[in-house]
Amino acid sequence: MKFLLYISDYIIPFIIFYIVGFGLLMKVQVFHEFTKGAEDGFKVVLNIMPTLIGLMVAIGILRASGTLNLLANVIKPITKILHFPSELVPLVTVKLFSSSAATSLVLDIFKEHGPDSYLGRLTSIIMSCTETIFYTMSVYFMTAKVKKTRYTLFGALFTTVVAIIASVIITNLVF
Repeated sequence: MKFLLYISDYIIPFIIFYIVGFGLLMKVQVFHEFTKGAEDGFKVVLNIMPTLIGLMVAIGILRASGTLNLLANVIKPITKILHFPSELVPLVTVKLFSSSAATSLVLDIFKEHGPDSYLGRLTSIIMSCTETIFYTMSVYFMTAKVKKTRYTLFGALFTTVVAIIASVIITNLVF
């Protein structure tokens, strides 16, 4: 086990030295290529910034207005039939848009129910096996200038539903 810890401490510096060394060996201007890549990355950030700000503001409004809790209360009879805790409806909804906002909901769940409770474990599994679909699609498709997404949204939503069902089953088996 100490060997793995030793490797994990030195793998990043090794990779950096390897890339710089390989670049010098191939007679590439490493610093110039680095700054060119950083400049391109900064342009991407500037292009996606309005989308990110819009998503964050929308999530903040939904959360502060109580709309997410209202949604959870409205569909509580359905979640009861499906054996899914209605307390996690806001988490699942927000996770589709923003992972950082979902993380703040996770912390609220942990404070209220505890991380080792059924809800805490289910929350952890859901967070680890779902994706921020709308964020990912908006940022990556906009950056790549994809206009026709075809079945991406349907496929991503379908896999999210399957992941949530699997999370409930796994949590019920373990807990």
